[in-house]
Amino acid sequence: MFNTMKRVLALAVTATLALGGAAACGDQSDGASGGDNKRITIGYMAWDEAIAASNLWKHVLEEKGYQVQLKNLEAGLVYGGLANGDIDLFLDSWLPQTHASYLEKYGDKLEKLGVWYDDASLSIAVPKYVEGVDSLADLAGKAGTFDGQIIGIEPGAGLTKATQEKVIPGYGMDGKLKLKTSSTPAMLAALDGAIAGKKPIVVTLWHPHWAYAKYELKDLADPKGTLGQAEQINTLARKGFGRDFPEVTAMLKKFKMDGPQLASLEDLMFNTHKGDEEKAVTEWLKANPDYLKTLS
Repeated sequence: MFNTMKRVLALAVTATLALGGAAACGDQSDGASGGDNKRITIGYMAWDEAIAASNLWKHVLEEKGYQVQLKNLEAGLVYGGLANGDIDLFLDSWLPQTHASYLEKYGDKLEKLGVWYDDASLSIAVPKYVEGVDSLADLAGKAGTFDGQIIGIEPGAGLTKATQEKVIPGYGMDGKLKLKTSSTPAMLAALDGAIAGKKPIVVTLWHPHWAYAKYELKDLADPKGTLGQAEQINTLARKGFGRDFPEVTAMLKKFKMDGPQLASLEDLMFNTHKGDEEKAVTEWLKANPDYLKTLS
């Protein structure tokens, strides 16, 4: 009997200690996602500056001990994920025009952390060797040259919406040219193939983008302003992120990149080290040793 009571008491003490330890561990964590303050999910769409910025921040945060997950989704799903708390951060919000509809729908459930690039713009471009096409107004009369297609990107992109709803009807292209949506990588592959064969092609593009450094391209004039004016690229977070991650929020509010910085990072990521984003980021930071100091 005495031995039995000793065993029962020992088990009770062990259980109490275990529960106390678990509670103590829980008290040390005050972040989102079930109280785990080291896990951060970054959502991004497949625009190259979004891929570059997201992988840069994945590296920066992992160096500080955070566990970072990247989720590649269409823009609408990224905004929806931010609004319902499934996604913590988004580094490629184009305002005030391209993503205006998403801000109207979800704006009260998001936190704006700052502008990191302030000279972004949408465009429709052709290779420079394409003659007789210098303006969007020229496309309707040259539809046959491009097999009746404008090669586009993801269906949910703001650039896609602007092209379908403003550019095509605004310049009388209905029934003559159709926007072929696919994905950003597919559009770039089509552009690369056309240029290799010196064939005509018209694509939806944007600034900043490394394609302008790699290829000789011509942005088509937009006299009616259907693609809007220069925009800002913003960092957005889910509601409550600033409270849950004050250190990260302070860093993100200082995040800035200029054209040459972003172009060099994209060139490493999509050309020199294609498919190895971590290596591209590491090499870029070595070439820009003072950059991290701007975030502290």
